[in-house]
Amino acid sequence: MDTKLFQLTELKEAANLLKAGELISFPTETVYGLGANAMDEAAVKKVYAAKGRPSDNPLIVHVASVEEVEEYVIEVPKQAKDLMAKFWPGPLTVIFNMKPGVFSKTVTGGLTSVALRMPDNAATLALIKAAGLPLVGPSANTSGKPSPTTAEHVYHDLHGKIAGILDGGATGLGLESTVLDMTKPEEPTILRPGAITKEELELVVEKVFLDQHLISKDERPKAPGMKYTHYAPNEPVVIVDGNEEQWGKAIAYYKNSGEKVGLLASENRVNGYKKEATEVFSLGNKEDTTQAAQALYAGLRFFEKTAVTLILAEAYDDTGIGKAYMNRLEKAAGNCYFLEKESKK
Repeated sequence: MDTKLFQLTELKEAANLLKAGELISFPTETVYGLGANAMDEAAVKKVYAAKGRPSDNPLIVHVASVEEVEEYVIEVPKQAKDLMAKFWPGPLTVIFNMKPGVFSKTVTGGLTSVALRMPDNAATLALIKAAGLPLVGPSANTSGKPSPTTAEHVYHDLHGKIAGILDGGATGLGLESTVLDMTKPEEPTILRPGAITKEELELVVEKVFLDQHLISKDERPKAPGMKYTHYAPNEPVVIVDGNEEQWGKAIAYYKNSGEKVGLLASENRVNGYKKEATEVFSLGNKEDTTQAAQALYAGLRFFEKTAVTLILAEAYDDTGIGKAYMNRLEKAAGNCYFLEKESKK
């Protein structure tokens, strides 16, 4: 299959392919999604096949308006209406109790709930409207790998497996949406942190909870990114959370072990250890966590084109969008910290 790179002037052609059951990747403000008609089970199954995605991992359904939500869910609680009024279109996914039979188990991962989102990207909203369909849209990458933030990333992973890619340039935020479970309206719970933080949500609703439990092997995840290893490049990732002395020890330890070390770190850190590393990628100013979040996936993908055999990645404060950054980085690293390795010696 040839994978065509669509320009924004070719929306109609891309929409017609979606209506015909084909897969089209689209840009959002977070990462690139892999679009298919959410009402067409055969098309949705193609998404799982193209990504190599586990079939019990639910998909997020993308819509073009707030009004569409009531077509698919049993009830839209007041809290959810208030949140959508504030944050849609935007990087907030809301999980609702679904009307029976609206979407197949292939979409919901066998659950009775459905995750909905209205992306903040004019081209993709136009694509959804042109297709006249709700679109599933998991990240357009090979399952478990870093999510794509450019059309080039999508092409690298999925060329020959999908019909096309709508090229909208680099995405703005770089990390997937915040996922908020509203199936119990009295207990709105963040299942996956993102650019919209707990603190921001609590400016609209009184109390928001943060899910902390680990998904067991046999448990069905209620949102993407909860159960399986995600966001990982080909090379192992080790997180360094410490001062200059700790960074010096980490680089020396792995170089002495024969590793070709890549540094994924803030600008000052990168400049300080550039000579000791095989390759480096800057996450920007250490004080700008938003910039680091935006650059994280591009950085992880950068090292796949190098001779690096191990990546040392910098930890950021676990507050605000830093919570989303650390959530993704810890999954990429399998929770492997250099400090923990040292303490066990």
